[in-house]
Amino acid sequence: MIRFIGWLCLVSYITVAGALAQTGAPPAIQRIEPTNWWVGMKQTTLQLLVYGPQAGTMTYSINYPGVQLVKTHQVENPNYAFLDLTIAPTTKAGTLQIVGKAAGKSLSRAYELKARSREPKGQGVNSADFIYLLMPDRFANGNPSNDKFDDMLDKQADTKSPYLRHGGDLQGVMEHLDYLQELGVTTLWMTPVIENDEALKQEAPDRMQAGYHGYHFTDHYRIDRRFGGADAYVKLSKALHQRGMKLVQDAVYNHVSNDHWMFKDQPTKDWFNQWPAYTSSSHKEQSLYDPYAAESDRNLQLNGWFTPFLPDLNQRNPFLANYLIQHAIWSTETFNLDGWRVDTYKYNDLDFLNRCNQALLREYPNMFIFGESWVGNPVAQAFFVKNNIKFDFASNQPGGLDFVFFGAALDALKQNFSWDDGVNRLYNTFAQDAVYADPMKLVTFLDNHDTDRYLSMIGEDFNKYKMGLTWLLTARGIPSIYYGTEVLMKNFKNPSDAEVRRDFPGGFKDSPENKFLASGRAGKEADAFNLVKKLAIYRKNTPTLHSGKLMQYVPQDGVYVYFRYDANKTILIATNSMDQEKSMETSRFSERMKGYSQARNILNDEVLRDLKTIKLPAKTVMVLELAK
Repeated sequence: MIRFIGWLCLVSYITVAGALAQTGAPPAIQRIEPTNWWVGMKQTTLQLLVYGPQAGTMTYSINYPGVQLVKTHQVENPNYAFLDLTIAPTTKAGTLQIVGKAAGKSLSRAYELKARSREPKGQGVNSADFIYLLMPDRFANGNPSNDKFDDMLDKQADTKSPYLRHGGDLQGVMEHLDYLQELGVTTLWMTPVIENDEALKQEAPDRMQAGYHGYHFTDHYRIDRRFGGADAYVKLSKALHQRGMKLVQDAVYNHVSNDHWMFKDQPTKDWFNQWPAYTSSSHKEQSLYDPYAAESDRNLQLNGWFTPFLPDLNQRNPFLANYLIQHAIWSTETFNLDGWRVDTYKYNDLDFLNRCNQALLREYPNMFIFGESWVGNPVAQAFFVKNNIKFDFASNQPGGLDFVFFGAALDALKQNFSWDDGVNRLYNTFAQDAVYADPMKLVTFLDNHDTDRYLSMIGEDFNKYKMGLTWLLTARGIPSIYYGTEVLMKNFKNPSDAEVRRDFPGGFKDSPENKFLASGRAGKEADAFNLVKKLAIYRKNTPTLHSGKLMQYVPQDGVYVYFRYDANKTILIATNSMDQEKSMETSRFSERMKGYSQARNILNDEVLRDLKTIKLPAKTVMVLELAK
């Protein structure tokens, strides 16, 4: 019943809007979004959303040098107006007045045009970087005073419940930047920090869950107070950039919470994708690139809802499209972002995605954008990024989350070696990289907040753990690690995602252990952390490894070999996936090894002085920097 009520809110749009229009309240302006803008932007047009009782019934004017109000749009809901402005390149920073008149009365609201800051922004992310993904609520609690607020719909915070908020915040993240830098991390990606002021949602018949993960927006222009608000976010961004690190923000264009203020008073009846009754997405992205697909299947994939409490946004509505695009630019400029990860990429209107990407890249040419398209094969993955295939739709997305690598790496670790299985899965994946315009821009990973934990998926086998992490940090692409993987956090998504989103040990006052400290990491935990650290720092300091060419050899008898090389250096990565030691004759690799007589094993600093035959212990990988 709770879920069905959420759906009724949408289909009764006309009733809700009509009731608000008949309240008799005098015209007022409660919101103007974007909340401010900047002079000197490459895009000289701006569309303001003006909201308040009867705000759409007023006549608007602006008198400011260099700013012209071109058109005022009225929509079905009289509480909204959309103002089209142009801002000349010569316009000076300052505060203008937006004047609205109705029934012989006028009101005025100040609107600031800021000068652009010189803070680093839009730097982009590339294969020299190492991305760390964390959930602020589950990483560290730096300020217990902002754990909960009585005037928010969800008033709870309890670390003992896996389904409620725990109190982690941006201050907690800032307090552990030393830890991230020691690990070799260069780029921070957090799950969304935008306000999720929503009631607990019934995600299962026996479970009510908070929006601690951040993916249920209720107000695009507010950073959640429970994370510390906008001030803490600005402070974190500045702290990262002062360290030479980068910041990625998580975008959600596909949906909002049914507690979003804009869902409760909808601008137009087509602001959200509507159906006669609740209709879920098919989750079948094949219909988007299938040359034989039915249009009804495409429509269901793109316009069906995720859940009854996540209203699906219709980006074909031009006002909504502008709203989302301007918010992305506003966020980049306000918080000095370097990249965007886009949630649920494959569920959004394709033309909108291209338009949004292009708008960001116009302002920030080096900006890196990588979307989440959970697919299982290279053709499907290529469809959503710049590619070399003649699809009917040509994506302009620079990068993407490499779900194909994710699946192949796990199969390589879990399957027995055979013609197509085991390490052949990894080999076959890289062999198909020609479908991508630039496979180096794919973000590789072994687990994330939506999957089972990596260590659990490989049966807690530490030798396999080391192999997978070594592939992640030596293969092509941009490596990403999920918080806690470096200290062997584990679990399956049973009974819920909360099991793979547990608190980082040491981030909360009731943590029995502190794995932020070397003294808190024992045995294999210390070995795991040190392995990631060694490889990440070596990758960062070795252009050959992060930006050199890749050459791979057909796996034989469970041994898989690939090289990273350039004019300055050659690095050999050799994996023995079998349960027995292997003697690898290197004459087969003479194309890459000719002239080299010795090597240093990066993982243990051992020097090999005879490269004709290399002994590979069972279930192990070597990273050898060749020398003459």
